[in-house]
Amino acid sequence: MPLETIEPRRLYRQVADQLRGLIEEGEFTPGARLPPERELAEKLGISRPTVREALIVLEFEGKVRIRVGSGVYVADAAHAKPAHIQAVQAEGPFEVLQARLFVESAVAEEAALRASSSQIAALEEILAGMAKAEHPSQDALRLDRLFHVTVAGILGNGLLVRVIGELFDQRVNPYFSQLASHFENCESWAQALDEHRAICARIAARDAQGARNAMRSHLQHSQDRFSQSFGDAPQPPASDGKSGRAAGRTGGARSPRTKPREERQ
Repeated sequence: MPLETIEPRRLYRQVADQLRGLIEEGEFTPGARLPPERELAEKLGISRPTVREALIVLEFEGKVRIRVGSGVYVADAAHAKPAHIQAVQAEGPFEVLQARLFVESAVAEEAALRASSSQIAALEEILAGMAKAEHPSQDALRLDRLFHVTVAGILGNGLLVRVIGELFDQRVNPYFSQLASHFENCESWAQALDEHRAICARIAARDAQGARNAMRSHLQHSQDRFSQSFGDAPQPPASDGKSGRAAGRTGGARSPRTKPREERQ
């Protein structure tokens, strides 16, 4: 009997599947605004970052359009990508940042105890390049990656360097890139650069706890920057008494199903 491998479905993919189903069934019509992230998170019993990851999946697929400051709107079916393009298996952006926070905070702490003068000079040289780089750009991303990999290299463990590099490379997966396109700009790059400088300063000062805190703060701020509201304004009240399906609004649409308790984040 032929059997197929069973793969666990990440929670954000399950949420995306449910919202996609409601859109395809006509519960949310083209042009309608989806409920705010906060409302979806409360109804599903999950975190807002998980909802955001699900919405980014749907935007990548062409199912919705995200307008920062306004909300998330159902796109016309003509904008949907072909199924083979939609079927991307990638880590959720907030999962990646959370993993990096756990791992790289510990790496920075140890780096502060081991860094040589030449290794600190290498970090300072990278920072000088970052200060000159335009953002967003491939050069800025390359230097950002180089900084984090160089910090890991201070520990002298090739496997750890590879892990840090591979975690950073998730930064360019389709979902992460889609999310970043809404929030990355010159201002966010300047903030991130200051955070990198703080990490380098604590490593140079041989301040292990300070280096750990600086790296943790940087990656937490990265999450915060990507968590800015898409536009959680209240839904407009119904004026014609029609259902959400008929009126093209979300107020009367069938609510997403709450996730089982064991699946919640």
